[in-house]
Amino acid sequence: MTSLMKAAVYRQYGPADVVTIQNWPKPVPGPNDVLIRMRACTVSSADWRIRSCSMPCGFGVAGRLAFGITAPRQPILGSELAGDVVEIGAAVRNVAVGDAVVAFSGAKLGAHAEYRCMRADAVIVRKPPALSYETATALAFGGTTALDFFRRGALRAGERILINGASGAVGSAMVQLAAQAGAEVTAVCSGANAEAMQQLGAAHVVDYTRVDFAGAGNRYDVIADTVGNSPYSRVRQVLTSHGRLLLVLATLPEMLRAPWVNITSRHRLVAGPAAERVDDLRTLVDMAVDGRFTPLIDSCFTFDKIAAAHARVDSGRKRGSVVVTDIC
Repeated sequence: MTSLMKAAVYRQYGPADVVTIQNWPKPVPGPNDVLIRMRACTVSSADWRIRSCSMPCGFGVAGRLAFGITAPRQPILGSELAGDVVEIGAAVRNVAVGDAVVAFSGAKLGAHAEYRCMRADAVIVRKPPALSYETATALAFGGTTALDFFRRGALRAGERILINGASGAVGSAMVQLAAQAGAEVTAVCSGANAEAMQQLGAAHVVDYTRVDFAGAGNRYDVIADTVGNSPYSRVRQVLTSHGRLLLVLATLPEMLRAPWVNITSRHRLVAGPAAERVDDLRTLVDMAVDGRFTPLIDSCFTFDKIAAAHARVDSGRKRGSVVVTDIC
């Protein structure tokens, strides 16, 4: 008889209420797998895009091919998780039953459930006792994205960086990590989030409802666009001579344009999905323990209210991460 677990499942693309709690087969770990009993997870902007099929311009067909043409291929969303190891495969040596862990399943999703089975060599790190499950689960999505784009964009101490969409999960991670790297950070967000961005390390804040940063006369060595409304054509005049544009969220035409810009100008466009590295997650865990990085948490919902958590993300008003706890 197959054991069952509770999972947040969506069978069709659509708004938040397509997600419902259902019984689902509990995963069985293989020889190289780890079974994690979930304590906390998040609902991210990536979950919203996949669930609603709200893809950047040009990625509609690709999104359907990746996630399911007529219905979701993976009906359980969620990529960030924290929990306890309850079972391991015979070949697993890097974690043990009883270990508290934080993990990132990335595009494989599946974290919105009572249990998640992952390969032991996936992005899994032991969770120190000093970190709560709620804090730990919000580390990966924004933090690893920020680290990867800063690595590819060669962000250096002393440079001026502008972060467009600074109050989101990725943007708020970028503000903190750029400040930690010694950069001078300008955060673009609504005025209501200005104080929070300054507390995270932003030296300057631009209220996008009042000022167009691209026309304000300042120049930047690096611009990170997490919103998708700052193509190269808009920001080229405010990049320094060797400036870099980090297209965290980009349309297909903008991504296709990047190689040409990189060849024909001194500017550099960095685009494409962020790498999922266990070393990056370990770095974030260490920084969180030391107090050098704290994921910004917008709100917490219990698992039985996960549809409401999705609705909060859908609103476009969240600040940082939406966390889900009390998972069945």
